[in-house]
Amino acid sequence: MPGEQIGEEQGRITGMRVLAADGGHAVVGASFQGAGALRGKPVKDMGTYESVVRADGTLFGDGQGVVTTGSGEVLTWHGSGVGRFTEPGGVNWRGAIFYEAAAGGFEGLTGISVLFEFDTEESGEVTARLFEWT
Repeated sequence: MPGEQIGEEQGRITGMRVLAADGGHAVVGASFQGAGALRGKPVKDMGTYESVVRADGTLFGDGQGVVTTGSGEVLTWHGSGVGRFTEPGGVNWRGAIFYEAAAGGFEGLTGISVLFEFDTEESGEVTARLFEWT
């Protein structure tokens, strides 16, 4: 069960492209940028993920990115999740992120899993909520 909510952000898809279309399985890459808060600190986030449509109509996605603060703190992340298409044309993603923080106020994130809800709209707008899972 997810624990305490530790972050949220809003942003936008900045680009998409087809990476492969072999054997009836399309692989699509998407990049996004967002801003919000993580553990109470203002942050900017940018990432790229690849998604594959599976036989049951759901998506499997794998991505990576970087989070920065105005004071120069940097975290990298890697995550995976499952997506479901929404009626209006977006995708609701649920999964886990794993952070790597070298210094600053985020070292505690390196040793935990962070569950995410990442929702995309047909317009390209994105929202995310992050929950600590220890």
